[in-house]
Amino acid sequence: MTDLHLATPPSAAERTWTTPDVFWPSLSAATAQLDPPLAVLHLPALRHNAHDMLRRAAVPESRPAKTIRVASKSVRIRSVMDAVLALPGYAGVLAYTLPEALWLAEGDAEHPPIEDVVVGYPTADRAAIRRLAASPELASRVTLMVDSLAHLDFIDAVVPPGGRETIRLCLELDSSWQAPVLGHVGVYRSPLYSAAAVREVAAAIVKRPGFALVGMMGYEAQIAGQGDNPPGKPAWGATLRWVQKNSREELLGRRGEAVAAVRAIADLEFVNGGGTGSLEFTVSDDSVTEVAAGSGLLGGHLFDTYRGFRPAPAASFALSVVRRPGPETATLLGGGWIASGPPGPDRMPKIEWPTGLSMVAREMAGEVQTPVTGAAAGVMRIGDRVWLRHTKSGELSEHVDGFHLVDGVDGRARVVGEVASYRGDGTVFL
Repeated sequence: MTDLHLATPPSAAERTWTTPDVFWPSLSAATAQLDPPLAVLHLPALRHNAHDMLRRAAVPESRPAKTIRVASKSVRIRSVMDAVLALPGYAGVLAYTLPEALWLAEGDAEHPPIEDVVVGYPTADRAAIRRLAASPELASRVTLMVDSLAHLDFIDAVVPPGGRETIRLCLELDSSWQAPVLGHVGVYRSPLYSAAAVREVAAAIVKRPGFALVGMMGYEAQIAGQGDNPPGKPAWGATLRWVQKNSREELLGRRGEAVAAVRAIADLEFVNGGGTGSLEFTVSDDSVTEVAAGSGLLGGHLFDTYRGFRPAPAASFALSVVRRPGPETATLLGGGWIASGPPGPDRMPKIEWPTGLSMVAREMAGEVQTPVTGAAAGVMRIGDRVWLRHTKSGELSEHVDGFHLVDGVDGRARVVGEVASYRGDGTVFL
């Protein structure tokens, strides 16, 4: 197991990312003998992010402490997840598929089993349900997400309750906002919006044999996943802040009522909420016992648009210049690593270094080539590299087998190891 040494925050001297003309050239120098495309994890930046998230999730001593459950979708690097979970204040994983949850809960020779894994999305994977239902160890470690009795019917049809282990369940509350005039604001997840609707399903669950209702969750995407300071769009930024303020006020009351209604009939072990972008708000909700976060660990550029915090660029990738089609144009090999979500410029990789480069509007980031223009392009040579960051943190892991670990300051920065992504471990879950 790779020791990433995350126990202490970085010193001031190690925070070189605050000086871009030092940070990015140091990554180039440290990886000079490696051929792009390559991905890097800057260990001081990763340490900073892990500890800064704990700082942001802290509550006054007069109130119960709340832990951070690591959202695996936003990392997809097993060694990073192991290292973060070893830090006090982090506990458990929010997985994105049941096969992934089983893989994490089983462990292997290099990685210990993770004993508390909640699957963040309902599953219809029959083979994985059979594996879960047949194993006392896995059934005690993995919790499934549901938001309707149809999910229970599906599980019963795969493995009847008399022939399986008890299945742990988490009930999801819709945490979007039904705004005046605007209508639905947020993501389309659970159909359970009111306390009455959640209680009705919870009551039916506790009467069903073969199930145990142990948790609740709700993801306020319109707060946690939407930057409130989009560059060059002050009016839109003001609108977003208005939406988020009103959504926070509405959700505090509704979630509190829903959790109280379910606790009246079920002994809940946890109530999960939030994400990297809403840590401060979510821990302020007394009905929540833990928050989910993962993107803030690697620091995708999506989070550059938040006013309240700024993750360090822990994960980045480099591409090579392979063509010079014009005096102020250079062409990179690859680059079309587009993030999920509504298509737009904010889903494109962000060029970090050299500064003064931009993508060509009619090509942008392509699967096999990405032309860049600007003053810096005019002096680039074949084999030079350009550093970029992915929009969403975990999705970068789907493009590379592993990350080179860089440690050290300025001219002493060097590659000290490598960790595998899920892809490098031979696993692809979606």
